[in-house]
Amino acid sequence: MFKKKLELIFLSIIFVAIVVLAKNYYDSYTFNKNDISDEYKQLISDKETQILALMQKHYGYTFKVPIIVTNKFQGKLFGLTSYRDGNIKIYLNKKVMRESMHYIIDSVIAHEYAHALMFKKAYLRSIKNAHSKQWMDTCLNLGALNCEKYVNQNEVIMAKMPF
Repeated sequence: MFKKKLELIFLSIIFVAIVVLAKNYYDSYTFNKNDISDEYKQLISDKETQILALMQKHYGYTFKVPIIVTNKFQGKLFGLTSYRDGNIKIYLNKKVMRESMHYIIDSVIAHEYAHALMFKKAYLRSIKNAHSKQWMDTCLNLGALNCEKYVNQNEVIMAKMPF
């Protein structure tokens, strides 16, 4: 009798685990195959509006850069600013969004806009000065909470902690 109850409990746990794994797989699959949510789009748009207002305040003009969300990044790169043939684009890594949207909003978008502004003002001529003191000041002026050269993984993880 006890053995049957134990087997039933064990099978129930296995069933629940399979259901949870299937749901997580489905959520990941649908997130990767579909456009980002309207909530994420609104967060990005709101942050961009704040950045443009700060750009106007600190630099006397604004310019809007296309923000492209893509899942084609390799690794954990959060964002990238591209300057090609006079066109500037900001790319955000969709793969890290679900886990780190707060970090993308708080720091990455302003970080990338700072690069865009440096390109626009012709201050950024080589990769060597991509994260210069002037860039860092620009990044902070555009409202980033953190202007690290690369993502501070500890900050991202600690922001998720409930304490």
